[in-house]
Amino acid sequence: MKKKKSIKILRGEKIIYTLIFLLIVSMPICTVFTKALLSESNIQLEQMKSKIETQQNVNESLSMQIDELASLDKIQEVANEKGLSYNNENIKVINE
Repeated sequence: MKKKKSIKILRGEKIIYTLIFLLIVSMPICTVFTKALLSESNIQLEQMKSKIETQQNVNESLSMQIDELASLDKIQEVANEKGLSYNNENIKVINE
C-alpha cells in the first residue's frame, strides 16, 4: 500500500492566496467603476461646453445690439425723436 502525502497549506499561504483572489476579483470591478466615473465626467464636461457656447452666442448677440444702439445714426434718431438737434457750434474740442 502506498501512502498519500497530504500537502499542508500554511497559514501565511492561505492569507496570500486569499489576497490574490481578492485582488483578481476587485480589479475588474475597480476598472468598471473608474470608467463609469470618467464617462460621467466627460458628459458633464460636454454639457458645460454646450452651456459656454450658448452663453458666448448670447454675449455676441448682445454686443452687436450694443454696437447698433451706440451708432451715431441711432443716437441722432433718438435725439430727433426727443426734440433735440445737432449743433456743431456748441461742441467744444479739448486737446491735451
